[in-house]
Amino acid sequence: MPAFKDDQIIIIAPGSESTVAQLGLPESFTPPRLRVRSRMFPAEKEGEWEPYKVRRRAVANKVEKPALPQEEQDEINDMKKSLGEPDDDEVLYEEDPVSEEGAVWPISEGRIVNWPCFFALMTHVYNTLNPPFHTPILLIAQPAWTPREHEKLTQFFFEKFKTPAFGLMDSAVATSWAYGVHTSTVIDVGRDKVDVTVISEFIPHTTGRVVALPGCGGEGMTQQLLSLFKSKDKGFTREMCEQLKRNPICEILPIGTPLPGTTDMSSSETITNPAAAASTGATGSGPGPAAAIGTAPRGPGLDTEVGDEANGDDDNEGVLDVASIVAGGKMEEYLARKEREKQEKLAAKKKGAEAPQAQSKPTRLPNAKREKATFMYEDHHLLDTLKGMNLGTKGMADAQAALDEGPSKKTDSGEAAEELRSAIELNGDAASLLTSSNTGPIRREIEVGNERFQAASGGVLEKIADAIHRAISSIEEVNKRSELWDSLIICGNGSKIRGFKDALMSTLSTKYLISPSSATIFTSELPSNISTPAGTGANTPQPQLGPHGSSSQVNPLLLAATTAQNPHLNPGMAMPSMHNSHSGHGQTPTSIRTVKPPEYFPEWKDFGYDEAAFLGAQVGAKVLFIVDQGQSKGYMTRPDYNEQGPTGIHEYSL
Repeated sequence: MPAFKDDQIIIIAPGSESTVAQLGLPESFTPPRLRVRSRMFPAEKEGEWEPYKVRRRAVANKVEKPALPQEEQDEINDMKKSLGEPDDDEVLYEEDPVSEEGAVWPISEGRIVNWPCFFALMTHVYNTLNPPFHTPILLIAQPAWTPREHEKLTQFFFEKFKTPAFGLMDSAVATSWAYGVHTSTVIDVGRDKVDVTVISEFIPHTTGRVVALPGCGGEGMTQQLLSLFKSKDKGFTREMCEQLKRNPICEILPIGTPLPGTTDMSSSETITNPAAAASTGATGSGPGPAAAIGTAPRGPGLDTEVGDEANGDDDNEGVLDVASIVAGGKMEEYLARKEREKQEKLAAKKKGAEAPQAQSKPTRLPNAKREKATFMYEDHHLLDTLKGMNLGTKGMADAQAALDEGPSKKTDSGEAAEELRSAIELNGDAASLLTSSNTGPIRREIEVGNERFQAASGGVLEKIADAIHRAISSIEEVNKRSELWDSLIICGNGSKIRGFKDALMSTLSTKYLISPSSATIFTSELPSNISTPAGTGANTPQPQLGPHGSSSQVNPLLLAATTAQNPHLNPGMAMPSMHNSHSGHGQTPTSIRTVKPPEYFPEWKDFGYDEAAFLGAQVGAKVLFIVDQGQSKGYMTRPDYNEQGPTGIHEYSL
């Protein structure tokens, strides 16, 4: 088979909420170019599907004609029908790319629950990419898919699209390829579930793998917010909670951080690690207590001056951030301030004095210390209701303008307005916000309190931490476990919530991390057969640590733990065999770290690595289809499929 070219390869990554795809591999790998919602709509004909909501509506803006008798009107309609022209009562169809009313989602918790709908979704993605004939396909497989489902997918892609080559790549393995590490623990936080996979030498361990942990994904946190608001009878809907979760004001605070307005818990002496308390006197272990000593760090993080400005909570001095002005509802305030500064400069110039110094910026509390905050809610349900009323173009625009509370009014205030318009011309996204009053969603400003910090208060972080510990502890090679604890990769769109990754690391450190100094609790104990030293020196204790077979009454577990951490304490002990030897603590880590993201993909640095599996699939497609050309059986060719059938895919998948 001839070699494939970079521009011929298709990569598809199905997900519970969105499906991403791309045709061709650019020279520098980029984020996915195609993104569609993972849902389809039933068509009028049974068994067929539509990618968008199709509405039936009457013909708008018709020219009013004088009423005719019913018999004459029927004759005119029959004549038009015979000529192939639409009659006056004919309805038109329109596609609504925003509405999700009546949508069917074929993937739930990573599992394919509606196969006809899923195949229709894949067909829609393939047709949207519009590839040439000789196009191989690489599909990113979810951990929840069974071998039988792999065969079903292989049969569909070969027989439906006549592809010359097809491959399946495990999403966790793809993430490991993206980060360029051969051993890692991948925590994929999705919409409805969390997958925890241990990768050793680019091979996923199926034993102990946590697949589709329910209630811990993004939807679980949305439901937690909804239950909090319902308990306080604030009239919140699921869509409101979903948009709040995606907003920067929604933040997950590390363990032990008090909520704004509540009693400060920093002075409490709750012991979270009894072993550390017994040996060092500290109430906990890991980086948390150490960071609490001294002054708070001034870098990014909690209680610092960095972070809120990056999220549009403050004005960037010298930079006109149109997006934050428009989205934050500060346009009129900005224009008024500019006009006020202009008048002050003119007044100072007339008096011959220097222009007044700009006032210092008011002190703004970080988000974690504010009791209340507001966000703009896009009311799609109300927009759907208006569309169903057939108000027409002008009526629709008037209704949206009357109901929209967003920053959509055009203002003119001298030079400030001209400066704003000039900046908008350079920022297409912000311009779309300004001009969206006729076509965009209806926005409402909503105030929330401390509920925005409690999206993960239902034990989500604890469940994920337990799953990580369970997956790593299932590895039979004990000496590999410490490396796996030091190679965590937290990815998935469900982990995009502000503070989620830091809070998860804090939870892991609190529950499982022990300080290396905790090993001193073993060396501080003396064997029970040593008598109290006498003044003559006759009873001075002598070193009695010996091999396990000696007559010493030292606890063998104590000896093993001590010599494993400090081998110099027992130089006379024979070296054990390789299959029984290990260093450090097998069950409990002494350090927990995340893998540093790669820095040689500039497009991905700006986009973020939450969808790192797609980046790894690009790397894998380049190696398998272009460099290796099938020598390592990374993909299945059509001759292989014709000879072996769908069951042969198990010999080619990654």
